Amino acid sequence: MTSLRELGPSDLRVFPLALGGNVFGWTADETQSFAVLDAYAAAGGNFIDSADAYSAWVPGNAGGESETVIGKWLAARSNRSDIVVATKVGAHPSYRGLSAANIKAAAEESLRRLGTDHIDLYYTHFDDETVPVEEIITALDHLVKEGKVREIGASNISPARLQESLDFSEREGLARYVALQPQYNLVSRDTYEGELQDTAARAGLAAVPYYALASGFLTGKYRPGVPVESARAEKAGQYLESERGQKVLTALDRIAQEHDAEVATVALAWLASRPTVAAPIASARTVEQLPALVAVADLALTEQDLADLTEASA
Repeated sequence: MTSLRELGPSDLRVFPLALGGNVFGWTADETQSFAVLDAYAAAGGNFIDSADAYSAWVPGNAGGESETVIGKWLAARSNRSDIVVATKVGAHPSYRGLSAANIKAAAEESLRRLGTDHIDLYYTHFDDETVPVEEIITALDHLVKEGKVREIGASNISPARLQESLDFSEREGLARYVALQPQYNLVSRDTYEGELQDTAARAGLAAVPYYALASGFLTGKYRPGVPVESARAEKAGQYLESERGQKVLTALDRIAQEHDAEVATVALAWLASRPTVAAPIASARTVEQLPALVAVADLALTEQDLADLTEASA
């Protein structure tokens, strides 16, 4: 049985790989999504990450498709109490920004789509600097006091605004961020390391990084001269052109071979070992893509492996 990890100072305990819900209702239809969710839960997974904006960018979608799929799955499997559900507010086309009224209205819609009376972890998706942190935190605190949200987190926020938010919560005795969702992976380290990571570490926040596999690049399927059919192929392919990308792939290939592991598993294991990181987020469009992701729970890299990856990605 894989040991669950503490999510910062909260009482939430999570599997060391959060399943990204961005593909549900986008590149994975409801049947595919249910199959992936079933396989993830069967592997011991209990941490699902979504957002009210997923997947509004798809023609014909309005946003909320991912939450709707997850809600139907939770109802069909009667397993709500076993799953830590994380979702986000602030980027849905009908509920943009972080005004108090918007947070309240968007949360009600997310609860409705998810078919639940509470959200375990509720993130601000993108900081809204037009709104004082006092208004944002107070609105989130209301949701916690009402029992509609258990814990709160932030994503895409500056170190200064994060610290300001934490200070206000502390001063006023209101709900406090327990988790941070930054962009972070082997080929994107400066998006988290430095002042933002230091702020999270001082506050005891758990990091739950997105783009953990760099849009698929860190799965190893992108190679020179090898075409890949994927909605993210262009973005992932850009890493191939960089010296860092080549160095990282070389190190991943060697370490994966030594451990008889998938390249993606090794990349996730490095990320899961980093200071403050509780669980990287990765998504699977098909059941076949899932084993390499959940295997991070059982892969023990050596100190030398970790050092070599850290050096290659510098």
